[in-house]
Formats: sequence, structure tokens, C-alpha cells
Amino acid sequence: MLRNTQRISFMLCALLLASCAQSSQSANDDEIIVTGQGRTDSSISPPSPPPPPPPYPVQLEASRRAPAGAIAPYAQTAPQPMPGDVDRDQYEDTDTNPIHLVSEDPVSTFSIDVDTASYSNVRRFLNEGRLPPADAVRTEELINYFRYDYPLPRDRSQPFSSNVTVAPSPWAEGRQLVHIGLQGYNIVPRERPPLNLVLLLDVSGSMNAPNKLPLLQQSFRLLIDQLNARDRVAIVVYAGAAGTVLEPTPGNERGRILAALDSLTPGGSTAGAEGLRQAYALAEQNFNRNSVNRVIIGTDGDFNVGINDPEQLQDFISRKRETGIYLSVFGFGGGNYNDALMQRLAQNGNGVATYIDTVNEARRVLRDEMASNMFSIANDVKIQVEFNPARVAEYRLIGYETRMLRREDFNNDAVDAGEIGSGHSVTAIYEITPVGGPTFTEPLRYQDRAPAPSTASELAFLRIRYKLPGEDTSRLIERPITNADAVADIARASESTRWAAAVAGYGQLLRGDTYLARGFGYDDVIRLAQTARGTDEFGWRAEFIQLARAAETAAALPTAQNAGGGEGRPRR
Repeated sequence: MLRNTQRISFMLCALLLASCAQSSQSANDDEIIVTGQGRTDSSISPPSPPPPPPPYPVQLEASRRAPAGAIAPYAQTAPQPMPGDVDRDQYEDTDTNPIHLVSEDPVSTFSIDVDTASYSNVRRFLNEGRLPPADAVRTEELINYFRYDYPLPRDRSQPFSSNVTVAPSPWAEGRQLVHIGLQGYNIVPRERPPLNLVLLLDVSGSMNAPNKLPLLQQSFRLLIDQLNARDRVAIVVYAGAAGTVLEPTPGNERGRILAALDSLTPGGSTAGAEGLRQAYALAEQNFNRNSVNRVIIGTDGDFNVGINDPEQLQDFISRKRETGIYLSVFGFGGGNYNDALMQRLAQNGNGVATYIDTVNEARRVLRDEMASNMFSIANDVKIQVEFNPARVAEYRLIGYETRMLRREDFNNDAVDAGEIGSGHSVTAIYEITPVGGPTFTEPLRYQDRAPAPSTASELAFLRIRYKLPGEDTSRLIERPITNADAVADIARASESTRWAAAVAGYGQLLRGDTYLARGFGYDDVIRLAQTARGTDEFGWRAEFIQLARAAETAAALPTAQNAGGGEGRPRR
């Protein structure tokens, strides 16, 4: 009897378990959502979101209550995910400058550019063993990375000299290069004006990498070492919100400044616009008409909280530029490097855009060339070249794609352009096809090429406009480009012309430009560069030759892709 009772009990338990299992399976079929990512149980409620960061007014009020020079707490939230293996670098999509027919479009106008960010960013890619995206290469920035032995101006009544050489093109038989070089005067250190600096530093989670925040801190230590008692420096940081960690402090109080700098740690999203407002507020608070008033951003450019629309940011910075406070941008890191945004901000802020990939680059920018990057000697510098249709059939400007201006902009003093700093040299190169040479286009049948007797020896006419700091009306420099500026062989050209031509060839190869002869390659770049290394005090030119060799090797490997451009521009 007992045995039968136990059997019946076991059978009832088995039936009950089977019924429960079927019910559970039916419930799961209703509750589990199958996606491309896997299975998600909708019965489990998502975790509560983290509390929002303190609002901006609270941070600002806290920083105001802090005693002058004290290290105030700054806003941070929990660290955000790192970019990882996803390359989200962003570059502006630009096409190479086209060929222009002199008979139809004889005038070329552009703003000068002294930025160097593209050179060191390209170096980063090559040192990683891969080619950069084509849009990461701005040939004029590669050329202007180097110092050139142009003559200094005779006196400061004209802040820079202008120099021109015409030489055969090393990459296209039958064509010529018109090499234009400007050289600014140097400011003696004891004569330099005081600095009113606000360092706006990104401490968001995206800066949590050795080549980001730690390198940023090392870099700005080099700047702080150059300051004196007449200078003032403040530090604002931004993550999920913005905060002041150092009120305006005399430059000789290095211990206090370095303590604030060294206290920074990464974490949170990137409220860059919020930080900009606070940085400009501090710069205005300590504004000095006789000082250089400048905000310097150190970031990877990943503004993802608050105002991140480039147009709104540009408008804000342009308005502040009119008050006499300029903006420079120092880029760090990779993976989510927003080059396109940083270029726009620097251009609208009358400042420079640099990219710091190593401590050596920081030393070059913030110590060796600190005067060039801090002290402007000429503002709104524009170049205009009018080509003589009796001598030149075609022309193209190498680089400066993002700096082109309309013809009427040249005489319009309301149109912003680039600045030249103390000791800066600026180089521009046109490639021209002489009349009767191998043009890309068919010549016109009915065109009068008879030159006027007074201009028969002129290839072109060079005009340069600039404003002295503090002035609103531009000044004009003019000079013809004549046979006297020409040399018969590139080997007879100056060291500066040969070096600039080698770097221009390197940049065009990296971009995949179609105007180079098929046989021209990195070996030709290296051979030409070897003839123009000069004294090379800091080894920059020797390094360039090694980068050209690395580019030749990397050319067989995949090209890094531009996040903004999908598959990137194909190489031709």
C-alpha cells in the first residue's frame, strides 16, 4: 500500500513539473525579444540612470567662492567608455584645388595658414605603420611645419618680408613652381608683452589614455616654465560640466599652477561649450589691453554634451575674437580626434591649431616656437596673385583648400584671415604651365596673347594685405613676379625652395593627387630633400626623410579611414 502511494506521489510531482515547464516556456516566448545583438529579457527593468552632474551655475558659484589661486573642485561624472578599436576621427572632406585657366580666371586669392596640426597627426599615422586618410593631409601645413631661411624684414614698419622664386617642377616636366615665402620679424624675449592665458582643458572620459590627458599635462608644464611674474594663467576644466580649478595666478607661482595641473584626472562626458563660456569669462575678468589675451584649449575635440553644433561654436568664438580675446587649439590622441571641429574653432578664434603627438612636439610648440604661437605681428593676412595670360596658361595652388577666398574678399577688411606670429615663416606654392607648355586643357583658338610692352617680363603680380595688431584698416604690399625671380634648374634654387618642393611632393603623394607625373614617388621626395637638409638644428628635417620612407612602406598597407567620410577617399 505504501509503495503504491509513493508511486502515485512521484507521478503527480512529475506531471506538476511538466506543467510548470510548459507554462514557463510559454511565458518566455512572450517576454524574450530576439534581436541582432542577442536575447533581451524585457521583464528585467533597466538600471536606473546615473544622477545628472551639478548644473553649471552651481559649479561657477563654487569656483567664485574659492580664494584666488586656490585649487577648487571641478565637475566630473563616472568615466565613459573609451573608443576602443572603433576609429571615430573626423576630418573635413576637401577636394584638391583644381587647375585654373588664366584666360578665364587669372586671379587667385587665399588666406595664409600657419597651423601645423596636420603634419604631426600624419606623423602619428605613419609611426603606427599606416597611411593617413586623404582628408587628414593639408599640404600647406606640412610645408609650414618647417623653418625657412627667408630674409628678415628691414624694419618693423613692415612686419614681414616677401620672397619669390620660380623654378622647374620636380614632378611634372614642362611646368614650373612659383614659390612665395613670407618671413616675420622676431620679438626679443625681454620686449614681449605679458600673457593673460586661460587653459581650457578636457578631462572627460575620452581623455583617459596615455597620449591624451597625461601628455597634455606634460605639455603644458613646458609652457608654464616660460611664464614670468607679469603673466597671468588660469585653468578651467570640463567634463560633464565645467569648473575653475585655478583662478588667474601670476606666472612665477609655478608650484601653485603645477599643483592644479597635476591634480586633473579624466572622467565624464564632454561639455566643451560650457567650458568655453567659463574660460572666456575668466579671460575677460583679467583682460589687459597691453597683454596677449588668449584661451588655449587642450582636447581630443570630442564635444558631445551641450552646444556641439560647429556653427554655433564658431559664432560664439568669432564674437569673442572681436573683443580682443583669441583662441588656440591643441589636439591630443586618436580614435575620436575631431580635427574638423578644432580647425574651425582655431580659424575663427585668430589662433593656431596644433596637434601634440609626443613630448618632443610639445617642446617644439610650447618652448622652441612659443613666441611664434603666442605673439601676433600681423593679422588678417591675405595673398592674391594675378597671372599674366601672355606668359602663363594654367595654374593651381598646392594646398590651402580650406583657406580659399573670393576675389572681392581681398579688399574687404571685414573678411577674416590668418595671422603671422613673431618669427613665423609662411610658404605658398603654385604650379604653373607656361604658355606653349603641356596644359591639362586645350588652348583657346581665338585668344590675343600679345603682351603689353611694360609687362612682357612678368609672369604674375603679387599682392599681400595685412593689418597691424590693434588696427582695423589693412595695408598693402605689391610686387611683380618676373624673369629675374626664375632659375633654370631646381638644383639651382635656394635651399628653402628645394625643401618646400620636397614637402609639397610628399603631401601630394599622401593625398593621392592626380597632378603628379606617374613616375614621381617617395624616392624622388627623399632625393630632393637630401639636397636641402641644411643645418637642421633640431633634427626635424632628418625626421621628415624617415617619415617619407615610412610612407613608402605604408603605401602597401590599408589606409586609415575617415569616420566622417565612410570608406574615405580612394587613392588614385
